[in-house]
Amino acid sequence: MSQYPDARFIKSANAREQFVPDEGAEVAVAGRSNAGKSSAINVIVNRRQFARTSKTPGRTQLVNFFTLREGQRLVDLPGYGFARVSDRMREHWGVLLSDYFQTRRSLRGLLLVVDIRRRLQDYDRQMMAFAEEVDLPVHILLTKTDKLKRGQAATALLEVQKEVGPRASVQPFSALSRTGEDEARAILERMLSGTAA
Repeated sequence: MSQYPDARFIKSANAREQFVPDEGAEVAVAGRSNAGKSSAINVIVNRRQFARTSKTPGRTQLVNFFTLREGQRLVDLPGYGFARVSDRMREHWGVLLSDYFQTRRSLRGLLLVVDIRRRLQDYDRQMMAFAEEVDLPVHILLTKTDKLKRGQAATALLEVQKEVGPRASVQPFSALSRTGEDEARAILERMLSGTAA
């Protein structure tokens, strides 16, 4: 049973004017193409196909707004990396994401989805920089931990924790085995309620 029985897609936006009204509270979810962002969202919300997963990485090309419950939203941000898009499109995404972080007063936190095998990439660091500029709490989900042996996963976790220091909290996560599901959901709830550090 989902903790968010009323969760549903609201709309997609390709420009700041198309964002939903800036009220209540929302948490953004970002991640490079192929990091497992849609799968992570589906597990946290506990609804299959809530955020569509795709065999083609980089399908999230718009800012997608979902309502979780009255006055609380999840926002799926465009990811790139493996996505085959033009330089012009990447530039547009950069402006769109900058606009999003700079203008949303209802934004309470950022869940950053990172493939544990790839560690932090330039996109991830850029997302953290956007969040830092507006003093936003960041929580990193190191996805696909099931793809590594336990020792390798522990080493990767320590490496990422060392790089981000106090700027973000970090946890292992697997959509396949549902490792870290409860912790991730608890962080989301704390962000939405404004109690995340």
